[in-house]
Amino acid sequence: MAGPEALRVLDNVLLNSVFHVSPAMSAALPFLIRLAALPDIVVRSGLVDLLVVAAELSQLVDADNERQVLLLGNECDHPEREWCRAAFAAHASALRALLADETLPGGLISGADRECLLKAIEPQRYSS
Repeated sequence: MAGPEALRVLDNVLLNSVFHVSPAMSAALPFLIRLAALPDIVVRSGLVDLLVVAAELSQLVDADNERQVLLLGNECDHPEREWCRAAFAAHASALRALLADETLPGGLISGADRECLLKAIEPQRYSS
């Protein structure tokens, strides 16, 4: 029972809102990645979901896209996104190992979630 409650608290601490990661997210990412790699952890799917949300919310915001800026804010106003991108890059090998884990139950990481996480560690490969 402690796992789901701890995950709920992590969500509250690491996400400032539906559209913003907190400044603490970048410091937590290495630990979240390592925890999500543990096959027997009860909240593994929740940790993977949290990683995907962090990856999605850490993407660069196109300053010319008014809707993106309105929802997510300008890059200069949210340095935590850059900090998260740096944390994903610094721990790319651990995240790749998680994504390559043959013991992952089917459906734990969807194709779209896998692509989102790969984009977080290889943004230049997935830029349009």
